[in-house]
Amino acid sequence: MRLFAAVLPPEDVVAALAVEVAALRRLPGADGLRWTGRPGWHLTLAFYGEVPDDVVPDLSARLERAARRTAPFELALRGGGQFGHGRALWAGAAGGLPDLRLLAERAESAGRRAGVEMGEHRRYKAHLTLARSREAFDVAPYVDALDGFTGPAWTVTDLALVRSNLPRSGVPGEQPRYETVARSPFGASG
Repeated sequence: MRLFAAVLPPEDVVAALAVEVAALRRLPGADGLRWTGRPGWHLTLAFYGEVPDDVVPDLSARLERAARRTAPFELALRGGGQFGHGRALWAGAAGGLPDLRLLAERAESAGRRAGVEMGEHRRYKAHLTLARSREAFDVAPYVDALDGFTGPAWTVTDLALVRSNLPRSGVPGEQPRYETVARSPFGASG
């Protein structure tokens, strides 16, 4: 199973972001990007890749423990940026970023302790991917347009274990399908 841990924004946050993305998609050249859809909008905490079925229960239990040690925190989507010379355009986050980073570290540690091959550790950068490109793409106008964006704040109260089902049809533009396997509520009082 292809899995990752994530924070899933609530519907009002997704709706506000959808308005912003609709404006971005009207900018010249927007059809040169592969835009992610609303069902796929999330803040990845840790990417696990293919996880054997027999490891999933231990990973889930470790994520539950990590969530119980976490207090709720405020977050908002704000601004944007890029990775890989425009290969990924993303919305950023503001608010409880230290709490989000700690949660990401706990999610990564849960994977390692469950025996998931995590690869090289990278410093966590909070982002929600909006669009991708197979080649370098000048996303500067999109990043500039996102500069003034601030979505509604919300209280993050849980983390999700999400299954990613990659496209198999070969149809251009087909998006991965995401399925929430488990949601682990935070247990510490803030």
